[in-house]
Amino acid sequence: MVQAHNNSPTVAVADLINETAENFQAAYESGKLFFGHGTDNAVDEAAWLVMHVLSLPFDGDESVLSQPVTGEALEATRALAKRRITERLPLAYLTHQAWFCGLPFYVDQRVLVPRSPMAELIDQKFQPWLLSPPGRILDLCTGSGCIGIACAHVFCNSEVILSDLSTDALAVAEKNIEAHHLGERVHVIQSDLFENLRGQQFDLIVSNPPYVDAADLAAMPEEYRHEPELGLGSGIDGLDFTRKLLDQAGKYLTERGLLVVEVGNSWEALQAEYPTLPFTWLDLEYGGHGVFVLTREQLVAYAPGYGL
Repeated sequence: MVQAHNNSPTVAVADLINETAENFQAAYESGKLFFGHGTDNAVDEAAWLVMHVLSLPFDGDESVLSQPVTGEALEATRALAKRRITERLPLAYLTHQAWFCGLPFYVDQRVLVPRSPMAELIDQKFQPWLLSPPGRILDLCTGSGCIGIACAHVFCNSEVILSDLSTDALAVAEKNIEAHHLGERVHVIQSDLFENLRGQQFDLIVSNPPYVDAADLAAMPEEYRHEPELGLGSGIDGLDFTRKLLDQAGKYLTERGLLVVEVGNSWEALQAEYPTLPFTWLDLEYGGHGVFVLTREQLVAYAPGYGL
C-alpha cells in the first residue's frame, strides 16, 4: 500500500470512491469517457481503481471503507483517475491488471483487455458439450493467455497451447504462465492460425479471434483505440479469420473434439454465410453474445469440405 504522510488532508476510502465515481460519471455524460473493459459503470470503475492503488481486497470487510486515505495514497489515486479521463486509457492498462474467471492477469497495450463471456463456459467446464476432460487444449488468438490459462486451472491434468500471431502478445502470455506457475503444462506457440501447429490435434479448441467488422471498428470509443487493432478487426464483415478457422479446424480436432468460438456482433453474418453448419449459439447467464459451439462431427457431417 502507498504510505500516507502525517498532517495531510484525509478522506475515507468510501468518500474517495464516491469522489472518483462522480468525476467518471461527469466525464461519461459529456462523452469523454467510456466503460467496457471490465466494468460498465462509474461506481465499479472507481472502486476498482481505488482498491488497486490502496492494495485493498475487492471482497474485504466493509470496514475498509471507513479507513483514512491521505498523502501519497490520495495523490496517487487522484492522479490515476485523472489519467483515466484525460488519456482515455482502459483502467486495466493503467493498473496492469485484469481479472478473468476470478483470476488476476497482467495486461498492457500489447494485448486486448480480457472481457470474453467465455469465462462462464470455463467455470462450467464446457458442460454439457464436452464429453470428457480434455487431454489437450488449444487457445487460438490467445492474447494475454487468460482463456487458456483459466482452462488449465479448471482442467488440472490438461496440456494447454497458447497460440497467437503476435510475438508481443505471446510475451505477455508467457508472463502470465509464469505468474500462475503453469510452465509445465501450458506453452506458447507463435502461429498464423494453424500454420505452426500442423500435425497436432486437440480435444478442445477455444478462440476469441478478431471479429469486429469495419463499421463497428470505425465507431468504437477512444478507449478501444489503445488496444492492438490486430486483435479486433477482421475485414469488412469481421469474418476473415473465422472463415479460415472453420475451413481448417476439423484437421486439428480429435474425433470427439469441440470447437468454441466467440464472434460477438458478427454472429448474424456468420450464421447467414454458413446455413448448413448447426451452430449452437449460447445463452449466457452473465451477459455477452455471439459464442458458438461446434463438434468435429458437426463440422464434417454438415459441411463436407469444411474442416478437413
